[in-house]
Amino acid sequence: MDVDLRLLRYFAAVAEHGTLSRAAELLYVSQPALTKQIRRLEDQLGLALFTRSRTGMTLTEAGQVLADRVPGLLAGWDEVLRETRHAAGRAAKVLRVGFIASAANEATPEIIAGFGALRPGWRVDMRQAAWSNPTAGLATGEVDIALLRLPFPGQEAFRVAELCTEPRWIALAATHPLADRTEIDFRELWDEPFVAAPAETGRWRDYWLATEEREGHPVKIGAVTDQPDDWLSAIANGYGIALAPESSARFYARPGVVYRPVTGVSPSVVGVAWTAVAEANPVVQDFLRCALATQNS
Repeated sequence: MDVDLRLLRYFAAVAEHGTLSRAAELLYVSQPALTKQIRRLEDQLGLALFTRSRTGMTLTEAGQVLADRVPGLLAGWDEVLRETRHAAGRAAKVLRVGFIASAANEATPEIIAGFGALRPGWRVDMRQAAWSNPTAGLATGEVDIALLRLPFPGQEAFRVAELCTEPRWIALAATHPLADRTEIDFRELWDEPFVAAPAETGRWRDYWLATEEREGHPVKIGAVTDQPDDWLSAIANGYGIALAPESSARFYARPGVVYRPVTGVSPSVVGVAWTAVAEANPVVQDFLRCALATQNS
C-alpha cells in the first residue's frame, strides 16, 4: 500500500502535539482541512489512529505503533530529498534563498554581492514565498537558507540569527480619515478592520495584527490576503488597514496607499534562518557570514 507522505506528516504533527489546532498552526493548514486528511489516512489504513475527545486527540494502540515509526521514516526521506536538492544546487552552483516580502531590505543586494565575492561562479536564486509559507520553503527543504521576518511558526526548529530591526508602520487607504496624520497611536486603530494573513499562519498572523499589544481588545478582520499585490489592493480599496515594516513604504509604494509611523507597537525583526544540517554546508555558511556582516553596516 502506498501512502501519501503528506498524510504521514499531518499524522505525526497531531500525534506529537495532541490537538488539531496546534498541529494545524504548525503545518500552515486550516483545522477542518487537517481533520479531513487524518480521516483520509485512517480510511486508507482501515484503522482508527486516534480517540477523539473534547480535550484533544489520544493515540490508539495502533496509532502509537505508527507514531513511533513515522518520525524516523519522514526524517530519512527529508534527508534524502535535501541531499538530492543540495547536490543539484552544487552541480549548478546555485544557492536557493527563500524570503518573505522585501527580505533583508536594502541589505539584500549587499549580501548577494558579498556571497558572489566569496563564491565566484555561484548564483543566488531568490525565491519569494507567500505569507501562508512563513518559512519561505525552509521547512520543506525547497530552499537552503532564508531571510525572514521574526517570529515565524516553528521557529524553534531552526537556527536563527537576527540581522536588524525596523519600526512597524501602518498602511492605510489614501482616503482614510487618519491618512493625513504624521503619526498615529495604535490605540486609535483598535476598532479599525485589518487586512490579515490566512488564519493557518497562526503566530505570524497574530504578530502582524499585534494581538499581544491590544490588551485583550478583539481584532476586526476586513480582508484576508496571501500576496503583497492582493494586500495592497485590499488596503487601497478600503477593506482594511495593516501593520507593515517601515521599509514597505519604499518597496511597496502604490497610488492610493499611504504609510504612517505608528506608536504603541514593537518593531519588526529581520532574521536569517537555516537548518541544523546546513551547519555543515560551507556554501550556506558563506551566505550566512555575508548576511551577518550587514548587522553593523
